[in-house]
Amino acid sequence: MKSSPSWQRSVGALALFVMITLAAATVGAWASQASPQIYAALTKPVWAPPAWLFGPVWSLLYLTMALAAWLVWRSGPTAESKRAIRLYSIHLIFQALWSWLFFGIGRADAAMLDIVVLWLMIAAMIHAFHRCHRLASTLLIPYLLWVSFAAALNAALWGLNGGALPR
Repeated sequence: MKSSPSWQRSVGALALFVMITLAAATVGAWASQASPQIYAALTKPVWAPPAWLFGPVWSLLYLTMALAAWLVWRSGPTAESKRAIRLYSIHLIFQALWSWLFFGIGRADAAMLDIVVLWLMIAAMIHAFHRCHRLASTLLIPYLLWVSFAAALNAALWGLNGGALPR
């Protein structure tokens, strides 16, 4: 029978997962400081959401990602949970990189490649998390759906703007 971590250790781990995840969000946000102006200047498809929607959606997704990773951590120090947490950690790099590619240097093509890799990593995380904690994997489904939508939007913006993005 697995023993659960102490309450203090568990809360500390949750705080650490939230901080690490929000650190990745912050790295991406640095590149996105001008994103409202850049997004406003782009030719967008009719189904593109308003700029104000991205902040609340990403905030909620980052918190659920951190919670999912914490649930995997709480499932016990197994080889599977360690692999799942490593995958989660590596995926945060690709998550933060997208903003730098799209908004930071205006490369929708490179951002498209990044988001495809990110999507594949999220799908792999859902599988890996499911092996450790079913709710953790379920919490990642909205993230995968949003990144699927974001990939379609990235492709549309790339195409509609001739590959040239304002910076």
